[in-house]
Amino acid sequence: MPRLALMALAVCVLAVAAAVVSFVEGSFVGIVWVLLAGISSNMAWFYVRKAKIEREQQAAASG
Repeated sequence: MPRLALMALAVCVLAVAAAVVSFVEGSFVGIVWVLLAGISSNMAWFYVRKAKIEREQQAAASG
């Protein structure tokens, strides 16, 4: 798994944890954390797919 995907996944997990804590405390700032978790999960998915496509292209090019 690419390093950027792992970083984005870590940000996603931390943002979800922050959203849970925020909502438990009764703050609506958790909405921002949920949005950040969504963006970072999309970034992680993008980098995983990009790496997979690059690996397939390299395998096809090498024979």
